[in-house]
Amino acid sequence: MAFGVTKQELAEWKRKVKQGDIAFLTHYWLDDRFPDAKTVTKVGSCNQDKLIAWGKQYNLQAHWIHENPYPHFDVMGEKQLEVLRSEGLTEHIKRFNLSE
Repeated sequence: MAFGVTKQELAEWKRKVKQGDIAFLTHYWLDDRFPDAKTVTKVGSCNQDKLIAWGKQYNLQAHWIHENPYPHFDVMGEKQLEVLRSEGLTEHIKRFNLSE
């Protein structure tokens, strides 16, 4: 279950993904499979080659891409914080209280 994101933020993420940009969307998230994860950052792009190349710099494997209509990686935990810091997305870190 996802929450903490507006309809406008989701629509903007989808628009960017569709046009082939690398787009980031962080939100609160509850999933019984990942009991320690309270947030996730979805990093998406319909340009699969671009998304795969982007993921390589963070050691993300191409087979981890979720294909549902908006191709994306789900990034959680320490990797999430690493990605957000590296990409300069400090507003995501602050908004979701992700720093130690």
